[in-house]
Amino acid sequence: MEDKQAEYQEFDDFQDLPKAKVNKRNYLKEIVDGSILTNDFFVAQLPFIFFLTALGIIYIGNSYHAEKMVRQTKQLELELKRLQPEAIAISSELMQQSNQSQVANLLKSKNLELIESREPPIKIVVNKEPFE
Repeated sequence: MEDKQAEYQEFDDFQDLPKAKVNKRNYLKEIVDGSILTNDFFVAQLPFIFFLTALGIIYIGNSYHAEKMVRQTKQLELELKRLQPEAIAISSELMQQSNQSQVANLLKSKNLELIESREPPIKIVVNKEPFE
């Protein structure tokens, strides 16, 4: 029994000793001097860090592309507003020139031997019975 007491006495000696201080890491120092790159936790997380970096690059590229498309859309809208009156003017001129009287006057001025038809068009009726 004394052996057990002697054993416990050894442990009692350790209980009275002050506990060793936990060494706190200075993360900022590790980042600045680059020693964090050799840390096992950091090395294990490298694939995830590369994945996040790739996502960030894709996100930035997508935002630049979206801004470019918005600028291009605004530029096309301005060009459309600028060309719309010209398109309306050309369309109205074309409609005016395609009137029958304008076409007849144009034919006379060009001295073409074409004349306009004075007879109304004839409607052709076809029987739907099969041919024999």
